[in-house]
Amino acid sequence: MNQTPEVQNPGAEVTPCWSCKGPVAGRALFCSTCGAIQGPGNLDHFTRLGLPRRFAVEQAELDRQYFGFQRRLHPDRFATRSPREKALSQVQATALNEAYNTLKDPLKRAAYLLRLSGRKVDVESAGTIDDPQLLMESMEMREALAEADSVEEVSRHLSEAEANIADSHKDLAAAFAADDLDEAGRLVTRLKYLGKLADEARQRRAKLAAMK
Repeated sequence: MNQTPEVQNPGAEVTPCWSCKGPVAGRALFCSTCGAIQGPGNLDHFTRLGLPRRFAVEQAELDRQYFGFQRRLHPDRFATRSPREKALSQVQATALNEAYNTLKDPLKRAAYLLRLSGRKVDVESAGTIDDPQLLMESMEMREALAEADSVEEVSRHLSEAEANIADSHKDLAAAFAADDLDEAGRLVTRLKYLGKLADEARQRRAKLAAMK
């Protein structure tokens, strides 16, 4: 079974500073010897943001880590530095934004964790549902939404979808904590379709409300 440890330290490798050749830890933003900004390195998103590698992420902690790093790495802080430091600050900021945008979205975060464990999952395309139970659930929810002809009825379906999404988040946290990647993969697919259903319900509700 693949292991998904909560805490890893892939940034511990030491490399030479590009400016003074002094030792720099993989996670270090700046050289402790000369103070030069370093490149982003080959870090996973969790390590980049100083978070344990797990699905259960507190949004407040994610925001705190992100904005703390952002203040230190923003390209405006390097406006008077050398061209190389300006370029490195831009690359660092881009890597930081990518990590934050991935981890703040539960669906993207779950898919990313699966990819780190060697399991590919597509959360963008519609694709097909291989799970008969999930396929039946998806079809029934879509049919019920298609038949809803009032704002109130659509709102009930939206509330149900949002409740199912919240439950899926809890189930995903439990699946990853138990290292049950098969169940996590199934839940990611379910979460993807629940998200699409919720979006469709919001659009249908807005359309019905505009017709009143």
